[in-house]
Amino acid sequence: MAELAALEDPKARAVNERHGDDHGVNLGKLRALAKRLKTQQDLARGLWATGDGAARLLALLICRPKAFERAELDAMMREARTPKVQDWLVNYAVKKSPHAEELRVAWSGDPDPVVAAAGWALTAERVVKKPEGLDLAGLLDVIEAGMKDAPDRLQWAMNTCLAQIGIEHAEHRARAIGIGERLEVLKDYPTSPGCTSPYAPVWIGEMVRRQGGTPPAVR
Repeated sequence: MAELAALEDPKARAVNERHGDDHGVNLGKLRALAKRLKTQQDLARGLWATGDGAARLLALLICRPKAFERAELDAMMREARTPKVQDWLVNYAVKKSPHAEELRVAWSGDPDPVVAAAGWALTAERVVKKPEGLDLAGLLDVIEAGMKDAPDRLQWAMNTCLAQIGIEHAEHRARAIGIGERLEVLKDYPTSPGCTSPYAPVWIGEMVRRQGGTPPAVR
């Protein structure tokens, strides 16, 4: 904790706070510290228990994902207060856990939109890497009915799942694009030059083009 305090940078904190995060440590320096510490599950649990944002990020870098119990990961997701910690928890711990699929199913319909967003992030991962057994048409039904009015983080996760279905599964591509065009979610999202818009029809078209396919027309 003393080392983390010494790495505190007020400018970094100001930037992070604009994005809803609560740490002031440069992530490159945080990763260097994690590399030196290596995997230490007990220390990871202790760091998480402090409630400090930077400590929790460090915990997720040095943890042993398979050592967490399902209930422990569920509690951690409900405790995680900031976007960066929530994202790292999903990507660095839950996705590598043997409980990932069980949590995906449980979280996707959770009344807490942040928890539900984590479930949809795990679903998008399965759409790409292990779609066998997923009801893709059913997922599109849920997205079509609920994405437009979903809270921001949940909307973003559902939109990502929509785009991945359209990118990875040609048989559902036209419907995925049609849903995106009708709902117009993130259509006007500011996108930096050289970056792909998160607006699903554009995102799908660009990724299909990069993969050598014929880009679908976008209205």
